[in-house]
Amino acid sequence: MADIIVTARNLSKSYYRESLEIPVLHNINLDIPNGQFLALMGPSGSGKTTLLNLLAGIDQPTTGTLTVAGEEMSRLSDRELARWRARHIGFVFQFYNLMPVLTAYENVELPLLLTHLSKKERRQHVETALGIVGLSDRMRHYPRQLSGGQEQRVAIARAIVSDPTLILADEPTGDLDKQSAEEIMTLLSRLNAEFKKTIIMVTHDPRAAEKAGLVRHLDKGELDG
Repeated sequence: MADIIVTARNLSKSYYRESLEIPVLHNINLDIPNGQFLALMGPSGSGKTTLLNLLAGIDQPTTGTLTVAGEEMSRLSDRELARWRARHIGFVFQFYNLMPVLTAYENVELPLLLTHLSKKERRQHVETALGIVGLSDRMRHYPRQLSGGQEQRVAIARAIVSDPTLILADEPTGDLDKQSAEEIMTLLSRLNAEFKKTIIMVTHDPRAAEKAGLVRHLDKGELDG
C-alpha cells in the first residue's frame, strides 16, 4: 500500500463574522496516498479552496485533525508552518501570480532565495524546472512577453523548483484557452506520472479533471464517499 501523505479526520472549518458562524467544511475524512493525482470538483462556495488552504497550512481547521507529510498541522507554530510550507508545498494559481518586473528565471528562483542554496545551485534548480516545463528558451522573458499558457508554465516551474512534496493547484486552467489548458494538464499529468509528484487540483473543468487519477466532489462543505 502506498504511503499516505494526507490524512484528514472529521475536519471542519467555519469562519466567524462577529457572532455569526459561517460553516464552510463539515467532517471531512480523506486519505491521499503519495503519488496520487486528485481532482476536487464542486460548485462555487463548496469549500474547495478552503480545503486546499488547510492542506497548505495557510489556514487552520476549526475542529478535527489534519496530518500532511508527517506533520499534524495544528501543532506547528506560524514560523514552523512557514518553514514546513517552503519545504513541502508548491502552489499553482489560476492567475499565475508572477511578479511582472521579474523575468521568468527570476520568478522561478524566488522560492529558492529563502533557502541556503548557493547561486550556482539555484541556477541549476531553475534551469532544470524551466526545462521540465519546456521554457528553457524563454527564461529571460518578462511575463508581459509570454502567452497565458507560458505564464502558467513559469508558475508551475516556480512550484516545482524546490522539489516539493505536494503540488496544490487552484483552478490552474481557469484563465486559459482550450489548447493552453490541455497543454497545462498534460504537463501536470507528466509531473505526476514521470516525476511521481502528488498533485491536488481544484477545478470546475471536467476535461481537466479527466487527467486526474481520482476525482472527488465537494458540495456544501461535504465530501462525497
